[in-house]
Amino acid sequence: MNKKLIILGLIILAVCFFGKLLWSGLKNFKPDDFKKAAVIFVVDSSASNQKNLPEQIKFIRQLCKILDPEDEIKILKVSEKSYLIYEGSPLETSAITKSFDAFAKLDEKDYGTAYGEGLKKAFSHALTMKKEGYVPSVIVVGDLENEGAADKQINWDTLPDNVKKVQEQIPEISMAFLYAHPEKLDLVKEKLSPILGETKLIVASQYAIDKVSRKILDAIGR
Repeated sequence: MNKKLIILGLIILAVCFFGKLLWSGLKNFKPDDFKKAAVIFVVDSSASNQKNLPEQIKFIRQLCKILDPEDEIKILKVSEKSYLIYEGSPLETSAITKSFDAFAKLDEKDYGTAYGEGLKKAFSHALTMKKEGYVPSVIVVGDLENEGAADKQINWDTLPDNVKKVQEQIPEISMAFLYAHPEKLDLVKEKLSPILGETKLIVASQYAIDKVSRKILDAIGR
């Protein structure tokens, strides 16, 4: 009886061991066509968007959690100025949260929304990440309101040409514009759909955000 129990125990132990190896292999398996992504967030931290910012940051964190450890993200804040507040792994939840807490709070001395400046920097990062072997995606999060210095805002007449030039160097680039008013999002579709198409351009107001993460994953080839 003891011999049978020992044999049974060894069999169970072996099954658990090989089962763990199999699970680990499946979890880390990536298809041959897997390509790491560089997701570049342009996040509005201006006064006009402050009330919606907590929900938007929550969305960003949730999206980061379903990205791959090999992916990389960059977060550019947009207020009167635009600058990088985080770059690194999408799974560094604590560092991402601390970056938002430190640099996305309302500063009454800052007035304006430098979306144009933010997009210019995002495209520059996208081109660099493409050279490093990443599939870039630019995600704009905010209300798209133009405030402050005109030279830092989006020029909707020249933006399509700028996106087209970037696309010539990064054919697989995708963009998303999230949480803006439908009127602003309609303008985005009008200007950029002829260039990016339906699958590489994603727009959603705060009321249509539920399935956006899946669309973004599809856009970067997941």
